[in-house]
Amino acid sequence: MPSVANVLVKIPVTEEQAAAMMAAMPSATFDFAAPVGDASHLPRTPKLDISRERVSQADVILGNVAPALIEASPRLQWVQLGSAGYEAYLAPGVLDPSTILTNGSGAYGPAVAEHSFALLLSLMKRFPAYRDDQRAHVWTDEGMVSSLHGAQVLVLGAGDIGLCFARLCTAVGATCVGVRRHVPSSSSPEYALAFERVVTMDNFAQELPKADVVASFLPSSTETRGLVDAGFLGSMKTGAYLVNAGRGDLIDQAALRAALEEGRIAGAALDVTMPEPLPQEDPLWDAPNLIITPHVAGFWHLHSTLGRVVALATENLGRFARGEGLRNLVRG
Repeated sequence: MPSVANVLVKIPVTEEQAAAMMAAMPSATFDFAAPVGDASHLPRTPKLDISRERVSQADVILGNVAPALIEASPRLQWVQLGSAGYEAYLAPGVLDPSTILTNGSGAYGPAVAEHSFALLLSLMKRFPAYRDDQRAHVWTDEGMVSSLHGAQVLVLGAGDIGLCFARLCTAVGATCVGVRRHVPSSSSPEYALAFERVVTMDNFAQELPKADVVASFLPSSTETRGLVDAGFLGSMKTGAYLVNAGRGDLIDQAALRAALEEGRIAGAALDVTMPEPLPQEDPLWDAPNLIITPHVAGFWHLHSTLGRVVALATENLGRFARGEGLRNLVRG
């Protein structure tokens, strides 16, 4: 079993949660960077002034410390991220080759799925136009709307978030096709209930022209960057909707703007852009039938998400102390 002296905790925790963490690894000294107490008011990790020296003394880090502060510390045995995204921590010079990395995947499903579902329905029911009318004190019928009942939904990234999103869509009468790197076992009941079928990334192109909605929760990778380009958008059904709550580098934003301006797709909803924040002068802001939110679907705006992150970190602490396999292993 590993010998751990110091655990640096960047995740805000309550007194009860802090006690559970210390009980999971009683031999270690815990350095709680955020004040221990009620964290229900925190939408995201508080901005904390953590010194490079403080980071260098950690054997384990729970939470997202700035990658530049880690400096490939040979002392650091394991980092448990609070986020699902981990790309910045795999950059050269951040982690020592021996350092284990796990992420917060599985904690964000309900929050990101519900946010994405709300954005999609807002587009389909023309709510942004009606909000504009309200501000202008204008009583106007904005015309025909769309429905998810009977719609075909293509979910790119059918992991935890994609599965939660598919459940919401099927609950109102849509049929969902999932896309993921590996097709799950036919004995997975949660997938059987949410998806008509699941295909691999190599085979999703034949599903694209059939979809009334394309929703992406894909991570950033060499395979996904720029995937939604002019050719992709041209293959979508005329009048379809696009939702992206994965990573901003998935989409060629100039191509998306053109598709919206020309009416090739009915609308798009983005919680992520490239870059972030999106510059004020970027023409994407003014594209028609587009909703942009500033990467807020996840974080800890939904308080139960923080509870899931803390529970995962605490479980993995116990596993690490006992020398057992860790959940959400990115590299180890």
